[in-house]
Amino acid sequence: MDYLFTSGFLGTRAPLFMDIVSVIVAALPFLIFGAIMLAKKGNYNAHESVQKLLFVISVIVVAFFEYGVRMEGGYKNLMEGSSVSHDYLLYVLIFHIIISVITLILWVMTLYGAKRYKRQTTLPGLYSQSHKKDGIRTFIGIILTMLTGGWVYALLFIF
Repeated sequence: MDYLFTSGFLGTRAPLFMDIVSVIVAALPFLIFGAIMLAKKGNYNAHESVQKLLFVISVIVVAFFEYGVRMEGGYKNLMEGSSVSHDYLLYVLIFHIIISVITLILWVMTLYGAKRYKRQTTLPGLYSQSHKKDGIRTFIGIILTMLTGGWVYALLFIF
């Protein structure tokens, strides 16, 4: 497992595990968009399966990320090579964490609501508009999580 902490493949100071996580997080909005297109085309079962799969993969990626950060010695060790001020980096990191946690909560609520509405046979149907609004909020959160994660990555490993 030591190879996860060797230099990554994106040409920055980031370790390999961080590059892997970053690429997955950068791809996530596009994958989610694909899942949304499945629903727009009326393929609700595929939409449901892909959304659940992407959620599970995302949780695994977050766990992998947390493991990597801990094994690397934590946030302070990762920021050692950065020329950005500690306070600024910390504020951006906190902003990213807040957005990420809110997005996770929204995503769980959207999935839970969809499961409940499907069981009640009101999705698709009566609750489709409500589910769509929940999904849009979650999708925006995923995009913001990707953007703020990229911001943190750049501050830690590029500047």
